[in-house]
Amino acid sequence: MAGASTPAIRTLSSAGVEHRVHAYRHDPRSDSYGTEAVDALGAELGVEADQIFKTLVVELSTGALAVAVLPVPNTLSLKAAAAAFGAPKAVMADKTKAERSTGYVLGGISPLGQRKPLPTVVDASALTWDRVLCSAGKRGLEIELAPADLIRVAGAVSASITA
Repeated sequence: MAGASTPAIRTLSSAGVEHRVHAYRHDPRSDSYGTEAVDALGAELGVEADQIFKTLVVELSTGALAVAVLPVPNTLSLKAAAAAFGAPKAVMADKTKAERSTGYVLGGISPLGQRKPLPTVVDASALTWDRVLCSAGKRGLEIELAPADLIRVAGAVSASITA
């Protein structure tokens, strides 16, 4: 999509990573952001729901924030996410803390181009796909890229983090 620019898109461009940006109409009444992306882009792009990833911010028992990236249809295992970061426990982060730390609004939080880059884990299932989609940093905007590039540019680790 020409003309669209967010910190996430600029991060990929400056890293020379091949990617495509896809836009869809976001319904401002919806708070099921991932499901909305799956419904809008799944058939249009010919991708499976498990190829579209959501970005969740968690707070570790150490008080630090971290990011978990997993397929939209799946549920995050907070225990597995905490283990991936070497912490005993994790809880979902407060919305305000997540938005303030990442610089993105809920439903548009990207694992890339965050105001303050957070430790990130990408679910291992991403590596089973040639291409995955994740938020481009704005509701209604997704980035399609190779999962290895997502992991590399986000400085992420890969682990099984679904319940």
